Parts: sequence; structure tokens; C-alpha cells
Amino acid sequence: MKVLYVIAHPDQRSLNHSLMNVGIKRLEENGHEVRVSDLYQMGWKSNVDEDDFLNHEKGSRLNIPDSSGKAFKEGKLTPDVIAEQEKLKWADAVIFQFPLWWFSVPAILKGWFDRVFASGYAYNVGEYNETRHGTRYGEGIMEGKRAFCVISAGGKQECFSERGVNGYIDDLIFPINHGMLFYPGFTVLPPVLVFRGDSKRPEVFQNASKAILERMDTIETIKPIAYRKQNFGDYKMPDVTLKEGLEKPGQTHFDIHISE
Repeated sequence: MKVLYVIAHPDQRSLNHSLMNVGIKRLEENGHEVRVSDLYQMGWKSNVDEDDFLNHEKGSRLNIPDSSGKAFKEGKLTPDVIAEQEKLKWADAVIFQFPLWWFSVPAILKGWFDRVFASGYAYNVGEYNETRHGTRYGEGIMEGKRAFCVISAGGKQECFSERGVNGYIDDLIFPINHGMLFYPGFTVLPPVLVFRGDSKRPEVFQNASKAILERMDTIETIKPIAYRKQNFGDYKMPDVTLKEGLEKPGQTHFDIHISE
């Protein structure tokens, strides 16, 4: 497989970079080809502004979806964005690795999604009518590609349990897995989660390395999260709400969008 590794951490000596190196080494040992987008090392521009759209009239009103879509259609996105889109085109699988900062991705990674996933490329794609609501959630530019996150958190695993004070980790990362990855069509694999990431305990790195190695060995075969595809009958159109009775006993909130 061709694997793109997108990492968002400012320190090359960090736990995240150390684990990435473990993962890349195993991927290459297994015959996979790897490319890396190290956002901090690249000096990635995280904010969206008029400079992102080379055909935008400077100083005129900036409507992001409209300007983004026009720039994508006319080939007027910036070279750094186009380069990342080319990497995504090349890849069969994408790994996003980052620390959980304030219950979300680091700003630099959010900015990668904001700028790379342009209108007409990753959203505002396809037909919108009484029977379809665009090409998204299981369909789209990333269809056929696998993706997953490697996420480190400073807290204990218990704090991220269903009764944990931080909130259930599956709920916290639903907007990432479902909203950022499944939306443009990725086949989303379960995340690799690293708790107590700031503890400096040797067993944290050892256990996390083991999990990373296991995932790299199964990247082609591990069962993905069974998110429901939007346009395949499970959702009422044009409201795009899950049909009554499809949820399983005990499923609530985010869980209802998983079919098994």
C-alpha cells in the first residue's frame, strides 16, 4: 500500500514522533511505501484567508465555500494545498497522528483540513435533490481509501470511559472520524489511542508501540467502523435523518450512525 502519514506535533522528540517512527519502520518492513506530511516542520499555514484563493479579488467580500470552490475548479488553490491533494490522490491509506488538545485536533491540523478539503473537492460535491444530499458520508473523493487516527491524551483511560469526567472518547472523536474522515468517503478504521501520554512512564511508550505495530501489520485487513452511508437507504430524504427503527437496542446519539 501507499501510506500518507500526517502528523501534528511541534517537537521531533515527542512521544507522537517516536511512535510515528515506530509505525513507519514497520510499514516499510512490510513492503509499504510511506510519505510524511509533518505539518510543523512544513510550516503549514493553518488559517484560511483570501490568500488561499489565487483568483480572488483582493479586498472583496470573502465567502469561503464560494471562493474555495471557484479556486478548485479553476486550478487556483495555492501550491501547498495542491501538493497535499496530490499526496492524497497517491495514497491508499492515510494516518493522522496528533495529541488531543482541548478535546480536539491541534489548530495546525484543523487548518490542514480547512484548507486541503476544499469546496468541490471534499464537500459541495454531487447532486442535491429530493433523493440525494450530495456525494458524502461514505462516498466522495476519498472513497476506497482507508484512514485512521493515532491519538495521544494526557489523561487516564478511565477519565475517557463512558462514565469518565472527560466524556466518552468515542463521542469526543466522532466529529473527527465521522465528520472529517467518513464525510469525504474514507473507509474509517478504529483509532489507536494512547492514554497517559504525558506521564513519561516507559510502559506507556512500550504499550503504545505494541499497539502501533499491531495496527501497521493489519492496516489492510482490520475491520473498519461500520458507519451508515448517507445515500444507501438508511436516511430519510431530503431531511437526512436516520429512519425510525434502524438503531439497535442501547444505541443513542452518535451510536445510531453505526450499523453494527
